[in-house]
Amino acid sequence: MSTASQALGFRWAGAGDIAAIVALVESAYRGDASRAGWTTEADLLDGQRIDPEGVAALIDGAASGVLLVERADGLLACCELRRQPPAAYFGMFSVRPDAQGEGIGRQVIAQAERIARDDWGCDRIRMTVIDLRAELIAWYERRGYHRTGIHQPFPYGDARFGIPRRADLRFEVLEKALPSGTAAR
Repeated sequence: MSTASQALGFRWAGAGDIAAIVALVESAYRGDASRAGWTTEADLLDGQRIDPEGVAALIDGAASGVLLVERADGLLACCELRRQPPAAYFGMFSVRPDAQGEGIGRQVIAQAERIARDDWGCDRIRMTVIDLRAELIAWYERRGYHRTGIHQPFPYGDARFGIPRRADLRFEVLEKALPSGTAAR
């Protein structure tokens, strides 16, 4: 059986998962290892993408969590979900670089949207993406997200989010309506 066809397991992260989450997120976004996948930010940012304290805060939050995606060969993906009624926030989305392109990302988004809609009662889901990431934004647009035109500043000077290699970084808010009874495809 190919690894792409193996069943995925979804579960909420606990405190014992923090180190693995940090390693996964770092591998997907920072350094040379991230260049094996297409989600790398290595040309835009150096330094860390997330720290253990940030992950712990998400896991311990009353209105947040980290969704893990696993299969027989280990941890594949994760995402942050936060309840911000009437919307949910989707972030820290990471797929292991050697597993990118297998359709795992689409399944993660579908599960996150289902949780936001069915479990939390949210009518939309939002995320922020560095607006220079045209290929990534296009990928989200193909999944029903739209650019809102709302921009947020990049946290320059806060090394917890990385060390910018450019002076023009900012985030754009993307959003998708979550009509009841429909899931992401």
